[in-house]
Amino acid sequence: MNGKARLAWELYLRMETNDESFSLLQLIANDCYKVGAFFYSAKAFDVLERLDPNPEYWEGKRGAAMGVFQMIIAGSEPKESLRDVLSMLRNTSNPQVEYFIRTIRKWAKESGVKVG
Repeated sequence: MNGKARLAWELYLRMETNDESFSLLQLIANDCYKVGAFFYSAKAFDVLERLDPNPEYWEGKRGAAMGVFQMIIAGSEPKESLRDVLSMLRNTSNPQVEYFIRTIRKWAKESGVKVG
């Protein structure tokens, strides 16, 4: 993604929904994950999971969401991203999601981060 994850996401948002936009979503999700741009990877996996209930999309979203969380804890991602991550996780019907949401909310409360 060469540091342009946000631009790739914005390109996707301007596209009409078709096979090409689905392919771009998959590219954004996977390539952003590989380079550690977890926020945009999570966003792309979130959309993919809503379009197609393939368990691999949940696994990608889960990993990317935890990557964002880890980066927030390390101070390399804005704490405001946590609200978006929680929102994306709530879009999931997987029962594991409750554990992740509880863990994130507990950390946020202990760290004085408002998440809603």
